[in-house]
Amino acid sequence: MLFARRLSVVFLSLFLAANASTHAETPLSIMPLPAHAVAGTGSFSIDSSFPIVIEGYTEPRLVRARERFIANLSSRTGIPLWATPSAGQPQFIIKASGPSKEVQQLSEDESYHLEVTPNRVLLTAPNPLGILHGLQTFLQLVNATPKGFAVASVTIDDAPRFPWRGLMIDSGRHFMPLDVIHQTLNGMEAVKLNVFHWHLSENQGFRIESKLFPLLQQKGSDGDYYTQDQVRETIEFARDRGIRVIPEFDMPGHATSWFVGYPDLASGKGPYLIERKWGIFDPAMDPTRESTYKFLDRFIGEMTALFPDAYFHIGGDECNGKEWDANPRIQQYMHQHNLKDDAALQAYFTGRVQQLVAKRGKITVGWDEVLQPDTPKDVVIQSWRGQDSLAQAALRGNRGILSAGYYIDLNQPASQHYAVDPLADAAAKLTPEQQRNILGGEATMWSEFVTPENIGSRIWPRTAAIAERLWSPKEVTDIASMYRRLAIVANDLAYSGQTYQSTSDQMLQRMTETTDVAPLKVLASVVEPPKGYARESLASYTSLTPLNKMVDAVSPESDTAREFHRIANLIAAGRANSEELDQARRWLILWRDNDAALQPTLSQSELTVELEPVSRTLSQTAVIGLSALDSLESHKPVSAPVLEQQLSFLKSAEAPQAVLLDMVVPSVEIIVNATKP
Repeated sequence: MLFARRLSVVFLSLFLAANASTHAETPLSIMPLPAHAVAGTGSFSIDSSFPIVIEGYTEPRLVRARERFIANLSSRTGIPLWATPSAGQPQFIIKASGPSKEVQQLSEDESYHLEVTPNRVLLTAPNPLGILHGLQTFLQLVNATPKGFAVASVTIDDAPRFPWRGLMIDSGRHFMPLDVIHQTLNGMEAVKLNVFHWHLSENQGFRIESKLFPLLQQKGSDGDYYTQDQVRETIEFARDRGIRVIPEFDMPGHATSWFVGYPDLASGKGPYLIERKWGIFDPAMDPTRESTYKFLDRFIGEMTALFPDAYFHIGGDECNGKEWDANPRIQQYMHQHNLKDDAALQAYFTGRVQQLVAKRGKITVGWDEVLQPDTPKDVVIQSWRGQDSLAQAALRGNRGILSAGYYIDLNQPASQHYAVDPLADAAAKLTPEQQRNILGGEATMWSEFVTPENIGSRIWPRTAAIAERLWSPKEVTDIASMYRRLAIVANDLAYSGQTYQSTSDQMLQRMTETTDVAPLKVLASVVEPPKGYARESLASYTSLTPLNKMVDAVSPESDTAREFHRIANLIAAGRANSEELDQARRWLILWRDNDAALQPTLSQSELTVELEPVSRTLSQTAVIGLSALDSLESHKPVSAPVLEQQLSFLKSAEAPQAVLLDMVVPSVEIIVNATKP
C-alpha cells in the first residue's frame, strides 16, 4: 500500500485542473474523491516541528477535532505530537468563518478549501463541518516517500453531491454495544458520511430506555439496551464528527418487543414474547384504539426530546396485516371508516403518527410502505424496494432517501453498490426540480447475521464505496480506480479505530486447534458468504445461534478471488501477459496443495469439520484450472468427455458448502470454457 501511495506522490504533478470529467483515472488515492483538485509542485513534509493552528472562529468541537487529527496523524506516521509554534516553521492553519447550527441540519454547507504547499497547509471552510471533512482528506493524502512522510502540493475545493449520506445500524435484532457504535461513527467521519440512522426497536428487542414506559426495556430487551445518558453521549460523540443521529422506532409492524411489556398496544390476543427467529411476524399495533395513540403521543414526546435532530423515523415496513384481518373489531372499524384494505388502515395509522411527530416540530421519515396517495408532502420516504418507489415519491413531491442497492448485510461486492446512483434509472427521468427531492442515500446494516464481533467486517471497507457515490461527482464511476483506492482506504480505516481486519484473523485462529493457521487463511481468502437472503435457507438460525464459523469470519468480498477473476477473463480472451499467467498458476498450485496441509486439522474442531468438503472442492477446482492452463499454453484441446466431466464438477461446485461460496469456481469455469475447440 505504501508503494501505491508513493505513486500518488510521483504522479500528482500530472494531475492538472482535475474536475468531475477527469476523475476516472486519478492518481489521488483517497475516498471519496473531491469535486475539484489542482496539483502543485513539491510537497509538505510531515515531521514533529510544525504546529496546527486554529485561527479566527473557534469552538470546543474544533479543538477536539484537532486533537483527534493529531492522534491519527501520529498513529499513521509514528511521529510524536507536534511542538508549540515558533517563528519560521511551516504551519497547518485551520480557519472556519463561523459556527454551524447548534443542532446539525440537513443541507448545511459542508464545503471546504484545502491548500497544500511546501511551506504551509491552509484549511478553510464556512463552518466546522467543512473543517472536519478537510482534515479527513488531508489524512488520506499522507504518503511515505524516500524523504519521509509528506503530502504532495495540491489545492482542493470540495463539497458533497448529496446532503444525506447515511449508515443505518440495526441494534434491534443483535444488540450493538456503545463501543461498537462509537467505533463505527469514527469510520463514518473518515469517509464523510453524515447521518447515523439508529434502528432501536425490533421484534427481537427494544433497545432504549424509556422513563415513561419502563416495561419496554425491562421486558423487551433481555437487558441489552441503551440508557438515555448513553444516547446523549452518542449524540454528542456523533456531532463532534459532523454526524446527525436519527432514531427509528418501527411501527406498526416489527414491534413484538413493545408488546411484551404493553400487550394492549397489539391487535392480537397475546401473550407476546421476544422473537428469537428471523422473518416477518404477524403482531402489529392496533390502529383502531385511541389508547394506542395516547401511548405513542407520550412515547414520541419523550424520544423527540431526547434526540435533537429534526428527523424522526417511524419505520412502517413489512406489516403483513394478519392480526388485523383476524380481529373482528378491527375489521368492523375498517368498514365503518371506509378503510378498504390493510394498506388503507396502515395509511390511517401513519397519518395519525405523523401528526404526533409534527406536533413536536419534527419531520417524519418512513420506509416505502408509508407512501400513500394522501401521505403528507413533508414525510421523507426511505426506499428499500427500489428506485422506482424513490422516483414515485419525488414525483409526488415527497423527499426521499435511497437504500435499495446499499444493503451491505447482503454481502454483495463493492462494485455492485458503487454502480447504484440515487439519480439513476427511474429518477433520471424526473425534472431537475423533482430530482432535488432526492436527498441522498443510506447504507443499511441489518443485524440478523452479525454480532458486535464481526459487524465491522460487514460495514467496512465496502461502505466507503457507497460514501463516495453519495459525495463525489456523478461522473466518478471507474470501478478499477475505486477498487485500487478502496484497498488503500481499507488500511487507512485502522487509524480511525476500525479493527475488522485483525478481528477476522482472531476469529479464524479461534476456530482451529493448531498454531499454524496459514492453511485455514488460504481457504478463507477465496470463499465468501452467500449473497442476498440465501443464508436463511442454508441453515437454521435464531438470535441465540453463535455466529462463530468461517462464514462469519470471512470478508463479504474476496480480493484474491476478484483479481483471479480478472486474470481468468484475460486468459480466456488470449490477452493475459506472462506475469498474469504466472500469478494464475501460482494461485492454482497454492489452492491445489493447500488441502493436504489443511485436512488433518479440520476434524479436530467442531467449528472446522464442516470445511472438509470445502477444502477438497477448492483443491479439485484448482487441479482442473491447472489442466486448462496447460491445455491453452500447449494448444492441445482437452477431449470432449474430459471437458464435459470438468464442467459438470464445476457446476456442482458452485453450490454453497458449509454456507460458503467458493469464488474460485466461476473463474476456473471461464478458463475451462476457453479450451473448447
